[in-house]
Amino acid sequence: MYLIRTPVKTPSRPSRRPPARLPSPSAPLSDTDVVQIRIEGAALPGASCGPSPQRPGGHHGIHVAVQRRGKPGELLGLTPGDAPAVSWTLEAVMTPSPDGVADLKGPYIQGPPGGRFIYLNWGTVDRPGEFTMFRRAKLWLNAVPPEVLGEAVESGALVGRLGLTDAKGGPLCASVRPPLIEWSAAASHPC
Repeated sequence: MYLIRTPVKTPSRPSRRPPARLPSPSAPLSDTDVVQIRIEGAALPGASCGPSPQRPGGHHGIHVAVQRRGKPGELLGLTPGDAPAVSWTLEAVMTPSPDGVADLKGPYIQGPPGGRFIYLNWGTVDRPGEFTMFRRAKLWLNAVPPEVLGEAVESGALVGRLGLTDAKGGPLCASVRPPLIEWSAAASHPC
């Protein structure tokens, strides 16, 4: 576990996109379907970035991880910012509602029904066990095309592929929706 010394508060805004509706799958959905969510990141920004007005010396020892829901100090798959690529696999449960809106839930999925997302936290690791978050990206699950979500339920996995460097060369942050992330269905892998 890593200590977050200075968490960044990001106000949540309501989604501009309507919730994903499930297509009529060839096999009927159960009350709950387990789906793996695999996030595959490439083009990481490097171990340092900056300077910025808040940090004139820049950020050094940059790492990225997935934040656990309700427990910002619990990070999954902490990876150095200069790694060639990164992949996280999350377990999720998809439950259809009576009105056909898909709802994905799991320990690393944030937000209310219709506004679910995954946080990728960027921070520095100054000493072993000390992670200081300075920005994060919000991967919106309501931006997954409904047909892709339906295929993912049938095949067992939803895959999001994205580059993790923003247009200025720093860590990708803020809201992430297509075309910044490409969602597809795939076969699930053992965790």
